[in-house]
Amino acid sequence: MEHTRERDRNFQEKDKEFIEKLVKLNRTAKVVKGGRRFSFSALTVIGDRKGNVGYGFGKANDVSEAIRKSVEKAKRNLVPLPIKNGTIPHEIRGVFKASKVLLKPACSGTGIIAGGPVRAIMEAGGVTDVLSKSIGASSQYNVLKATFDCISKMMDAKTIAKNRGKSLKELWG
Repeated sequence: MEHTRERDRNFQEKDKEFIEKLVKLNRTAKVVKGGRRFSFSALTVIGDRKGNVGYGFGKANDVSEAIRKSVEKAKRNLVPLPIKNGTIPHEIRGVFKASKVLLKPACSGTGIIAGGPVRAIMEAGGVTDVLSKSIGASSQYNVLKATFDCISKMMDAKTIAKNRGKSLKELWG
């Protein structure tokens, strides 16, 4: 019995380490015989501020239930975000449908120059300085997917060195 309590406590502590950002909450109405029936969809981003981020999309008849579902999905979809000195390692472009996102590294003290979903992702991931530009369609879902396309294309120095079969010192010179 004690073992399960300790496991539950550890699980709750693990939950608290994530920061949750609600990107979009949408209400839709279905007209039925008795009036309107509302349902909600929630788009959330979670991160541990240590280089792991994820997003989730949930639908339900209640706001809190939709948010809970989206957070659960986000926890299952965590991806690593390479961070170098509080910024991203290199300039990158991401595309999803008609949305394009451009991310540039910035020197310390610049802050997060981004709007909407891009800002939420960078804050949740632990990036403190970055420049960004969203080009094309401004649909929040598509911008979010384009930003995650950027993250999936990003490479850190260790990975590049390993792929080339060299050490970090050989790579940097």
